[in-house]
Amino acid sequence: MKNQFEGGALHGMSRTLFEEVTWDERQVTSVDWRSYRTFSMGTRTPAIDAVLIDQPSAAANGAGETAITVVAAAIGNAVFDATGARLREIPFTPARVKAALANRP
Repeated sequence: MKNQFEGGALHGMSRTLFEEVTWDERQVTSVDWRSYRTFSMGTRTPAIDAVLIDQPSAAANGAGETAITVVAAAIGNAVFDATGARLREIPFTPARVKAALANRP
């Protein structure tokens, strides 16, 4: 379960920072690993320390799926806390970060 959670958090980071489906007027253009970016093999990532609470009477739930959903908000809130700029569209590309910094109130 720890592996599921930690893997989900890393997938959420990849989605937040890199992954984006692109298209032109006719079709999807992000069709391979060159045009659809993800964390590369060997990318240095922060350590994730999942702490599990044993609840044997709890109903079965997801593990990795939950971790994916909160990462973008956590990274976006960290950027806001540090800069005052709100990021509202993922992935948080350099261009989007620069635009958010320029549009701060």
